[in-house]
Amino acid sequence: MAGGSGTRLWPASSSRLPKQFLSASASAKKSFFSMALERALLIGERVIVISGKSHVPHVVRDASAFSPADKKRIIVIGEPSAKNTAPAAACAAAFSLFGGSKSSTKKEKTMLVLTSDHIIKPLNVFKSDALLAKKAALDGQLVVFGIPPARPETGYGYIETSDGKGPVFKVAAFHEKPDLETAKKYGASSKFFWNSGMFAFGAEFIKEQFNKHAPDVYEPFDKLKEPKKADYSTSKGIKVLTGWKGLASAYNKTKSISFDYAIAEKCTETSMVRTSFDWIDIGNWEEYIKIYDNTASEVFRADSNTCFVDSDIPVALAGVDDLIVVIRSGKDGSPASALITRKGQTQKVRDITDNIKAAGRGELL
Repeated sequence: MAGGSGTRLWPASSSRLPKQFLSASASAKKSFFSMALERALLIGERVIVISGKSHVPHVVRDASAFSPADKKRIIVIGEPSAKNTAPAAACAAAFSLFGGSKSSTKKEKTMLVLTSDHIIKPLNVFKSDALLAKKAALDGQLVVFGIPPARPETGYGYIETSDGKGPVFKVAAFHEKPDLETAKKYGASSKFFWNSGMFAFGAEFIKEQFNKHAPDVYEPFDKLKEPKKADYSTSKGIKVLTGWKGLASAYNKTKSISFDYAIAEKCTETSMVRTSFDWIDIGNWEEYIKIYDNTASEVFRADSNTCFVDSDIPVALAGVDDLIVVIRSGKDGSPASALITRKGQTQKVRDITDNIKAAGRGELL
């Protein structure tokens, strides 16, 4: 899944260039999406990328850097409108059931749902965990990846397990993002894990779950017919499904809802793989600055050594500490904008973007 506008990393992330296409490192120049695609290609026989229609050029640009053999395994579907994660999963599942895989029947087809704004290392450990998830999915389970909590966290949802054997657990319940006191209680228990938002399941199984719990989400995609060869175009060696008849209508009819709300919280055959890999969700500036080296910014400092700056124009800081300063000058033709926030307050960036919308200044986003 490579949709969304990544408003919590505004103004570096915008509707024109969402966070999944930002560089994970100023020096490496590899985007979060590229890293997610690398993970998907490591596991999957075929990789389906679901992205906003206007962001397909970014997908193609990043995907074109892979080998010719890998590029043949990638199919890009541009969403006509943003409808959250459940329709994205439903669209991919419906498309997957048409065919494509020669090594499995429909009953044997498994799908791994990955998001494109995570840092996951090392890849060999990720692959081992993914194979555990595949095995559970083949046993008729919806499988979620659970992250052992490193701290009390109010920005993530939690998974509650009902047994302690591991590394595959039965899921007892999903919990919304908690307040701090509740997060501390979760962290003190061995039964609670962060919800990574990554899932594995059988393609036929998830169709059954959609029909049972969210038929209004899946039905519009279930009515689509298999695309013809003429419905695809190729850009830089990447196959893009540009002419799938009825897709726009399906997105118009489907319900906007997250996969967690539509399926995960209602499914009774749910298991969790306790992950062994290192995981960072780049959900806000606080997390981004942990992994991003901002050596590309020109900064002049006087007694201001604890500030982070990401700017395309020179910045001078004098006598201030613990600030995050992000400036986009507009030299690329987009509107100029700047964010100045204190470390520890970055969750409020979403409130800022809501205020910008309310002020009728949506062009800044």
